[in-house]
Amino acid sequence: MTKKHNKLVVFCGPSGAGKSTLAKIVMKHFGVFELSISATTRQPRQGEEHGVHYWYISTKEFKKRIANNEFLEIYQ
Repeated sequence: MTKKHNKLVVFCGPSGAGKSTLAKIVMKHFGVFELSISATTRQPRQGEEHGVHYWYISTKEFKKRIANNEFLEIYQ
């Protein structure tokens, strides 16, 4: 049996820098990546769907998940 080694790849940059475009190209080319869907407390913009573009949650739920260490981000 072989061990599975999972790796996290992060594309970061300002809005409009091409992060999503790059991710789509990498996913299409390699086929072994999955997108992580971020959580946000803002309202969906036109055309955005819950669970597709973001997980839209309340501020109360967001703070609860932070307290429960349910996010990868580190807040200081």
